[in-house]
Amino acid sequence: MTRPRIVIVGAGAVGGYLGAHMTHAGHDVTMVDPWPEHVDAMRTRGLSISGMSAAESLTVPMRARHLTELQDLVKERPVDIAVLAVKSYDTVWATHMIAQYLSPEGYVVSAQNCVNEERIAGVVGWGRTVGCMVGNNFAVELYEPGAIRRTMPKDGKIATLEAGEVHGRITPRIEALVEILTSVDSARTTTNLWGVRWSKLCVNGMRNGVSAATGLGGNARDRHDRIRRVVVKLAGEAVKVGRALGLDLEPIAKIDPDLWVRATDNEPSAVAELDALILESTSGAARSDLQRPSMAQDIAKGRRTEIDYMNGYIAAKGEAAGVAAPTHAALTRIVREVEAGRLEARPENLFALTN
Repeated sequence: MTRPRIVIVGAGAVGGYLGAHMTHAGHDVTMVDPWPEHVDAMRTRGLSISGMSAAESLTVPMRARHLTELQDLVKERPVDIAVLAVKSYDTVWATHMIAQYLSPEGYVVSAQNCVNEERIAGVVGWGRTVGCMVGNNFAVELYEPGAIRRTMPKDGKIATLEAGEVHGRITPRIEALVEILTSVDSARTTTNLWGVRWSKLCVNGMRNGVSAATGLGGNARDRHDRIRRVVVKLAGEAVKVGRALGLDLEPIAKIDPDLWVRATDNEPSAVAELDALILESTSGAARSDLQRPSMAQDIAKGRRTEIDYMNGYIAAKGEAAGVAAPTHAALTRIVREVEAGRLEARPENLFALTN
């Protein structure tokens, strides 16, 4: 049986990590990326992955293309699986770009932060749109051309990658996709793509923008007593919005959604329990002090953030559903100021949100 032709559009931290492991396992993978130095490094030295243990580290020769070379795909076998790992604001043009090279049965997989399936479907149709949630213990960073590090360990206890159809049924193509994804990390199918998506959005919404606005890495953010209050409020608001939308939410950072809501509503026992759980997650091998959410990485590199597609999206959906998400709206405004260079990233930016 011919191996499916896989093209990953966006060979950054997530896309590069996926592509390196798939290639290492023998899958037919081509990487496409707009950063010339990164593409050249993958071609000449391969793509190096460093994990939190020697067993998680490898260097893989990669088939990589500059964005300007994508048209050469017309000379090759059509693409069966196009994995999008670009920023949310690049979703539409990236989908248009790769759609013309899909095989008749080819489809596009969103392996992105935020909820982008509707944008993809607007280009290729719902029948060619698939979602892949990249899990909560999957923290990676492209720190130099051709080099990615993972800052949270593989634990094998939960599925790090979950793939699902937009209609919720398990199909042969989803089962085949998950089999490919198991070469990267633990993976499973889901019949609850939208609930899984929103649950991960809750996690991103309580972490990414906070680190971007404060300049704090993951551990420092969660150990900061005042900033941790903001994290909890963001999670609880996002859970309330998701439920108002009728979604079946799953654990948020391995914690029952109800606990986040109770803590947001200032129930003392819930606040104390959450504090203990969050602080425990920052200790030992649970998370490296090098860990920085993607939006904090963007601020550090002077790049545009996904704040409008994350916290801004949660606030907008909440307004439409009649459920206020004021902390998300405020954080969106603050991160825009930091992104524009009008504010310096520091914890004091969010102190007013703890009141």
